[in-house]
Amino acid sequence: MTLSVKTIREVSIGVYDGPHATPELHNEGAAVFLGIPNLLPDGRIDVTAARWVAERDLSKWTRRVTPQANDIVFTYEATLNRYAIIPEGFKCCLGRRTALIRPDPSRIDHRYLFYYFFSPRWRAQIEANTLTGATVDRIPLTTFPEFEILVPEMQEQRRVAEMLSAYDDLIATNQRRIALLEDAARRLYREWFVHLRFPGHESVPVKDGLPEGWLRQTLGGLCDSVDGAVVQTGPFGSQLHQHDYKDSGTPVVMPQDIVGDRIRMDRIAYVDEQAANRLSRHRLRPFDIVFPRRGDIAKRALVEPHQDGFLCGTGCLKISLPPEPLHPLLLYFQLADPGMVKWIEGQAIGATMLNLSGAILRSVECLVPSKDVQTRFVNDGHVIRQQIDLLEMQSAQLIKARDLLLPKLMSGQLDVSGTRLTEEIAA
Repeated sequence: MTLSVKTIREVSIGVYDGPHATPELHNEGAAVFLGIPNLLPDGRIDVTAARWVAERDLSKWTRRVTPQANDIVFTYEATLNRYAIIPEGFKCCLGRRTALIRPDPSRIDHRYLFYYFFSPRWRAQIEANTLTGATVDRIPLTTFPEFEILVPEMQEQRRVAEMLSAYDDLIATNQRRIALLEDAARRLYREWFVHLRFPGHESVPVKDGLPEGWLRQTLGGLCDSVDGAVVQTGPFGSQLHQHDYKDSGTPVVMPQDIVGDRIRMDRIAYVDEQAANRLSRHRLRPFDIVFPRRGDIAKRALVEPHQDGFLCGTGCLKISLPPEPLHPLLLYFQLADPGMVKWIEGQAIGATMLNLSGAILRSVECLVPSKDVQTRFVNDGHVIRQQIDLLEMQSAQLIKARDLLLPKLMSGQLDVSGTRLTEEIAA
C-alpha cells in the first residue's frame, strides 16, 4: 500500500471552530449542544445527558458552521483526542472547546480520516503540539490544518475503513442491545415502583400512596440504622496527589470514568498497592453506587463484581448500602429516576457548575418496598444486568481486536489491496 503525506488542509473543505460561549440550554430543543461530555473516548456520541438549544437560538449558535453528516467533530481544549462522525439526520451545534473538520469526499474517505485520528502516529503528533496552559491543555486551531496524515489511494482508504467499520458495526449492535435491556429495566422499575403495578398489587391495600408494608425513609436515616452503610466523599487532593498515579495497579474511579451509567476503563488512573492500602476506606465493593461531586451530577455508576476493590477517587462520592432494608440495586434505579435526578440537581450548589455533597444525598427520600417485592425485582434485575455484562465483555474483546489491527492498517504494515469492498462483492 502506497502512502503519501497530506495535511488536514489538503484533504478537507475546512476546519471550523465552535462558539466561545454557552447559550441558554434546555433538556430538549431543536439541536444538541455538542460538548466534551457528549464525545466518548471510543468515538461515539452520547446524548443520554445532552443539553439542547431552543429553535429560536439555533441560528445564532450555528452562525459559524452547521454540522452536517460525515463531518468529524473533535475536542481541542481541556480534554483532547475525542473524535466522532456526525451521523445522518443528527441535529446539533458545536459546544465550547469543540470544532469540526469537513472532509473533502473527493480526496479522503471520512471514515478513514476518523480512524486515523486513533492511530499512534496521530496521537504522537497531538502530544507534540499540545500547549500546556495554567488550567487546561489545548491544540492551537491556527496550526491544526497543517497537521500531517498518511493517506493511501481512495480505494485503499475505503478498504481500511471497511475492515475497521466491521468491528464498530458489531460493537454498535451490542450497544443497541444494551440500550434496549437498560430501557427494559427502567420500565420495569417504573411499572412496579412508580405506577405501583408490582406482582400481586391487586391484593395489597394502599394508604397515603404507599402499599401496606412499604415505607419512606431518607438515605441518611437508612445509613444511620444499618451497620456498614455510608455516604462517603472520595479522598481530597491532600490525600491523593498527581505523583501517586501509576501506569498499573488499583484503578481509581474519577468523574470522567463514569460514562453511560457504567465505569469505563479507557482513561482510568491507577495507584500502587501502598497508596491503595493507605486509602482503603475508599475501596469500592459490588453494588456500591458512585456519583461525581461536580459538573454532570446526573451521572452514576453501579460497581460491578469484577470492579471489587477499585478506589473511589477525588471528585466522586460513594454510597455503600447492605441489601437490607433497601437493596442497592433498587436504590440505584430510584436515583436514576428522572424525578429524582431533577430533585438532586435542584438541591445542588453552584451557578456555573453544580456541586453535589454527601449531605444532599443523605437527604434523598427513599422508597423501601416490602422484602418479597424487592427480592423479585432484584432477581429480574440481575438477569438483565448479566446479559448486559456479557454484551459489554464481547464489545471489549472487539475493541481490543480492532485496536490491535488499527495501527497496522494505518501504517501500511498490512496489505489490504486484495480485500474486496462491499460494493465490489455486491456487483
